[in-house]
Amino acid sequence: MFNTALRIVNRVADAEDVLQDSFTDAFKDLGSYENKSTFGAWLRQIVVYKSINFLKRKKLSFMDLEMAGEIADEAETIDENEIWYTTESIRQSISELPDGYRTVLTLYLLEGYDHEEISEILGIAQSTVRTQYMRAKQKLLLLLKKRAIYEQS
Repeated sequence: MFNTALRIVNRVADAEDVLQDSFTDAFKDLGSYENKSTFGAWLRQIVVYKSINFLKRKKLSFMDLEMAGEIADEAETIDENEIWYTTESIRQSISELPDGYRTVLTLYLLEGYDHEEISEILGIAQSTVRTQYMRAKQKLLLLLKKRAIYEQS
């Protein structure tokens, strides 16, 4: 649960606060748990929502498709096969993503939510989720490429 919160809020102290609030809410609302899913899945959902609400309080913004700028030409030409991946380089690169990109990427790739679910969780259009995901992926690849070049030199 801590890792889920940390991947979304991106700071240890904030993740600890979110986790504490999540467990407090889960304990208070234990009577509403209906065994429709596992207890862990129910608790994870609380952690995800608490993490998203934390970011929203920090004024996290998601660009609408109409307002979004062009993806950098540099990012469009990245060949994923050129990049040497390590767990640590991926983790560091994800942590460097802007909050909106990191949140959508984390919910989709690491937490297993689909675009429709992410749209409902974040209160944004599915097209915005897809755009944020595509841009997050491109930005992540760009960061990984830069990191790989730096590490090779």
